Amino acid sequence: MPLALWALTLSAFAIGTTEFVIVGLLPVIAADLAVSLPSAGLLVSLYALGVAIGAPVLTALSSKMPRKTLLVGLMALFTLGNMLGAMAPDYYSLMLARVVTGMAHGVFFSIGSTIATSLVAKDKAASAIALMFTGLTVALVTGVPLGTFVGQYLGWQAVFYAVAALGFIAMIGSVILVPNHLAQQKSASFAEQMQVLTEPRLLMVYAKTALGYGGSFIAFTYLAAILQDVSGFSTDHIALLMLLYGVSVAVGNIWGGKLADKKGPIAALKLIFLGLAAVLLLLSFTAPHPALAALTVLLWGAVAFGNVPGLQLYVVRQAEVYTPKAVDVASGLNIAAFNLGIAFGAWAGGLVVSQWGLMFTPWIGALIVLLAFGLTHISGKLDQRLMAQTD
Repeated sequence: MPLALWALTLSAFAIGTTEFVIVGLLPVIAADLAVSLPSAGLLVSLYALGVAIGAPVLTALSSKMPRKTLLVGLMALFTLGNMLGAMAPDYYSLMLARVVTGMAHGVFFSIGSTIATSLVAKDKAASAIALMFTGLTVALVTGVPLGTFVGQYLGWQAVFYAVAALGFIAMIGSVILVPNHLAQQKSASFAEQMQVLTEPRLLMVYAKTALGYGGSFIAFTYLAAILQDVSGFSTDHIALLMLLYGVSVAVGNIWGGKLADKKGPIAALKLIFLGLAAVLLLLSFTAPHPALAALTVLLWGAVAFGNVPGLQLYVVRQAEVYTPKAVDVASGLNIAAFNLGIAFGAWAGGLVVSQWGLMFTPWIGALIVLLAFGLTHISGKLDQRLMAQTD
């Protein structure tokens, strides 16, 4: 794989750490800032909303900027956002810092996906996207459990300082490794790029993305709380389980990319969404039993992010057909959909926890994921009908 892909992976690692480490820190932040656990959960939602706003809008507005200049600028904004988070004096300042950081996240992954696919042969496109998103999964393997451990013993502010340092290193990596002249689409007008929002086939992809991740994050946002309060694990054991979860995610992400390359994105997505729903439902029964809960967390990791390569590849291919002048924006909107799903999942999870309790989150999440499976099945049928009409 080209060195530029590894630079993207390095940036994705820093971004993945700041996005997901907050899950392991929710109990610590809630106690330190004297807010409820569902209120702390809004830090996940608001970050995701920052991504959702930043991905389509800022991607469209920055479409004329050279790709490398934009990448470096995004990592500078990301670093600044985490510094603001580390120095936040109160809950509301921390929320603002999370939104700023999320906006950088959204644009990075929207242009990163199209850059990744442009650097390799067409039959390696999903694997290239999977490599870039491996930065997210490596963050789950190392950054999140380490950040959880550091946050519990040195305070959550130390985690934000550390992630800011990661962002700075990633920015330098982009300066050194990313080529100066990256392929760039001919810039379309803002209105032309926003036409993506009127294309039904793309809207269907965004819906399945949002539902798939929304369902998973209804439970994942409160995974640390479930493992602590229901399974009975200590804080040290929770950090270890997050590490094992991340290893499983890394394997599942690469497997998902290879599966999408081999069987096509629709077949891969249907299999992965079914597996994800099954694991969430299983957690409803295994959570009170520590050994079974740990095994379920490992299974969850294997399917949790395996759908990312297939979803990103599918939206890029659909955009090349229906909105060829706005492929970057179409990709960015899918990143927005990921994070709207995360925002919805974190918000809905907080509502479920406050109304009914922690253990309602897994099976309700499973039902939402099954809706994503249904939309994927419909997309496949529509593709078959289109192919039959063109033959």
